[in-house]
Amino acid sequence: MTCLIVVVDIHLIATMHCELLCASYHSMFYSIVTLIYSFKRFIIYKLPIYRMAVKGSGVDYMYLDLSVMDFQMSKHTVNSSKGALGRTLTQLYSRYTSTSLVCMLYSDAPPELKYPSKYGHTKVFSQRNYSFPSTGKYYGQTLHCITYNYTQFPQISWQLAYLNPRMYNCSVPMAFRPDVAVMAQICDGKIPAIKNRRSLQNFSKSHNYVDDIYTGWVAQALGTDLLVESWLHQAHRLPSNCSLPRHVMNIDRVCLPGPQMFKSYEDHSKWCVSYAFKDQWTCLGDLNRDSGQAGRGGGLICSQNSVIYKAFHQAMAGYKHC
Repeated sequence: MTCLIVVVDIHLIATMHCELLCASYHSMFYSIVTLIYSFKRFIIYKLPIYRMAVKGSGVDYMYLDLSVMDFQMSKHTVNSSKGALGRTLTQLYSRYTSTSLVCMLYSDAPPELKYPSKYGHTKVFSQRNYSFPSTGKYYGQTLHCITYNYTQFPQISWQLAYLNPRMYNCSVPMAFRPDVAVMAQICDGKIPAIKNRRSLQNFSKSHNYVDDIYTGWVAQALGTDLLVESWLHQAHRLPSNCSLPRHVMNIDRVCLPGPQMFKSYEDHSKWCVSYAFKDQWTCLGDLNRDSGQAGRGGGLICSQNSVIYKAFHQAMAGYKHC
């Protein structure tokens, strides 16, 4: 689930960026940026409704942060106001109209609007409540929530420019516009001119970069073979690829603690881990390994964290070699 809740509070000078950011160059087609974030982050793995023929609710989820060391089943559901996601969204909903808040909500498929594919393959939350669509219950999904420092949002603004998100509700009060001018342009419906310039680190590609982001870019940039979990349900799914120096292999089964086991076609999440344990890379993002999404905007957050890497690497229960 790719989403951006930019909740910038003038009093706290901190933000929540739910999901998306990874490496250090801007071109016309893609951007790599490294952001140093405070260690406030959590990951949710929403379970598919069917796990090896056993039917669940479709809104159960497992929770991971750096204090729990592995995925744990939550006693709450993903559509509850009391769970990790609900408590995060409350910070937005409780001060939705505040002039001390920057808020950006986007989705390539917002409710009651048509679905043009020119926008980035990016998602967000409902702007008013904690509901979860019935269509989303069938498949698994991941959410990555990170707190960033306010000073890092000029870089995050440029990531949004590459993604070409479809904004359906946003507000950038005048007090913030000098600091996040690019974000303000996007909010106003303008497309900022993307410059060739050096920056920090982060993987984001525009629709002009037409390639599988995992094979053509991320694996080669990180210098590691990748095991990729993405939705392998479509006829356009890409096979495992060993044609380049760094290889990309499709995960076909996931097993979370419990055990909670399901196949990739039941899982709409998008994540990958380095094949070699020593490399410790974990990435979460919003693009499938699908030929139809090669020409869509999107990206990944990648990190080298032993706790997160171990949890996701252990979740890989099978993969297809080249």
